[in-house]
Amino acid sequence: MMKRILAATAALAISASLASAQEVKVGVNLPYTGIGAEFAQLIDRGMELYLKLNADKVKPYSIKLIKRDAKNPAGNDSRVATQELLTQDNVDILAGWVYSPNAIASAPVVTAGKKLAVIMNAGTAHITNMSPYYVRTSFSMWHSGYPMGEAAAKQLGAKTAVVGYTDFPPGKDELAAFKRAFEGSGGKVIDEIPMGGAGAVPDFTPFFQRAKDKKPDVFFVFIPAGDHAAAVVKTYGALGMREAGIKLIGPGDITQDTKLQAMGDAAVGLITMHHYHADLDNAENKRFVAAWKKEYGANTTPDFMAIGGYDGMALIVHIVQQLKGKIDGDKAIAAAKTFKSNSPRGPFSIDPETRDIVMNAYLSEVVKGKDGKLSQKVLSTTPNVKDPCKALKVPPCG
Repeated sequence: MMKRILAATAALAISASLASAQEVKVGVNLPYTGIGAEFAQLIDRGMELYLKLNADKVKPYSIKLIKRDAKNPAGNDSRVATQELLTQDNVDILAGWVYSPNAIASAPVVTAGKKLAVIMNAGTAHITNMSPYYVRTSFSMWHSGYPMGEAAAKQLGAKTAVVGYTDFPPGKDELAAFKRAFEGSGGKVIDEIPMGGAGAVPDFTPFFQRAKDKKPDVFFVFIPAGDHAAAVVKTYGALGMREAGIKLIGPGDITQDTKLQAMGDAAVGLITMHHYHADLDNAENKRFVAAWKKEYGANTTPDFMAIGGYDGMALIVHIVQQLKGKIDGDKAIAAAKTFKSNSPRGPFSIDPETRDIVMNAYLSEVVKGKDGKLSQKVLSTTPNVKDPCKALKVPPCG
């Protein structure tokens, strides 16, 4: 009898050990309250949809998401959330970060914790240099700003530009990227306008009027998507800037899929450069969008934040499989550098030198269909774009 009891006890211990080994805890750092709550939901849904659509790729392991609220773009709360995920929740992997200041503030904690940290949105270029454990599946601002600068001069024929930007690290990156490429291609930036911060939507009217008075060929605008984007397009239309011959251009933040239909005719003709929008014509994206609408509602749509979460989870699952569920920070980084995927955004991989993403950039125009709905039409594709800030060794990237 005693032998049977001991055997049963041992079997239970082994079973419990296997169950523990098969569960991987992913600590998610996102702003679940405040101005970024909508963005957090999009990234969350992207992660969860990947797990649902690719359950067979996850087996025999399970992914447990443990969520902490970053609250705002100021950095301090996000740093505390990162520390709590590591020390209180004992997570195996970190993920999230909508805002660049939050990822920047968290970098020392990530380094000290020695855990893989997957950035799913924050786009300031040099962030991945700030910790050897950061890997990015979203974008660098230079992925959009630099090719947009080239396209504005070479494809749109612009000679002069004004740049308006939200005054925080990503906005300054977009300014630097666009200006370097636009002026390197023969154009001239004639004014640079800081337009408030990321924490609240400002009245854009005085900034846009200043740009209109300069009479540029193009007005390049960067804002952190969401309500900022809706306000930008509304102000552009209200001030009659198109009628004045000024074309509004920017990264895909200004034509975010979740806000596009509400923008109305003022958005028609906007030109953007970005790595994803819901109208991309490829089989993976059609599957992704259809699954999204089935899961979250016919009137919902994924956007570039959703794809950051979706592809971030694809990377995490790849690493879990490569390491057989036993997650070590340094080994996880090595596994991340081997990752390649055919994503809804198109093919992408992780640059082993920079731990940043390599992907296509799409020049797109907002058009209005016969049904009255707005969509984004791809005008051209720049394939396999590495972060130009690091490729060109622009400080503080190089």
